[in-house]
Amino acid sequence: MTNLNSFKAYDVRGRIPDEINETLAYDIGRAYAAFVKPKSVAVGYDIRLSSPQLAAALKRGLMDCGADVLDIGLCGTEGSYFATFAEELDGGIMVTASHNPPDYNGMKFVREQSRPISGDTGLFDMRALIQSGKLPSKVARPGTERRLDTSKKYLEHLLSYVDRAKLRKLKVVVNAGNGGAGLIVDQLEPHLPFEFI
Repeated sequence: MTNLNSFKAYDVRGRIPDEINETLAYDIGRAYAAFVKPKSVAVGYDIRLSSPQLAAALKRGLMDCGADVLDIGLCGTEGSYFATFAEELDGGIMVTASHNPPDYNGMKFVREQSRPISGDTGLFDMRALIQSGKLPSKVARPGTERRLDTSKKYLEHLLSYVDRAKLRKLKVVVNAGNGGAGLIVDQLEPHLPFEFI
C-alpha cells in the first residue's frame, strides 16, 4: 500500500523516500491527468537535489496518460503559475517542498488560468484515485515533452508592475535564500537603476 500521508490541504509535501518518491510522483502525474484531463501541463522544479528525479517521474505519468509536458525547468513556484497562465495551458505542477527541510519534497498544483488545486478542489480526489488503484492505463499514443523558456516573458511581466522612470539609484543587498527565484533576480538587475549585492 502506498503511503499517502504527503497529501495535505493545499499541496503534497512529505519526507523522502517514505512519504514521497518517484513511484508516487509517477502516480500523481497519472491522477492529475485523470482529474484535470489536460492537453498541456507546465512542470517546474526547485533547487532540492531530489526535485529533478521527482519531476521526471511526474512527467512520465502525465505523458503516459496522453498529456503534453512543457518543462520550464528550475524556477520559483511563481514561475509555474506564470507559465500556466501566460501560455494558456491546461495546468501546471511545481515540484517543491517550499520552506520544509532538505529531506522533504512535494508538489503544488494549478489548473487552467492558474486556479489552485487544493484538498476541496480536487487534491483529495487525486489521492482517492491513487488509493483505489483506479488510475488510467498507459495510452497508445503518449504525450510529448518539450522545453519552454518563459523567462523573457516573465521578466517583462514583473517589470510592468513598476514605473522605472520614478526609481532612483540604490544599492540593494539580495539573498535568494537558495531559492529558484534567485535566477530571475539576476535577470532583473540590468533593467533597474539598482546595484545588486
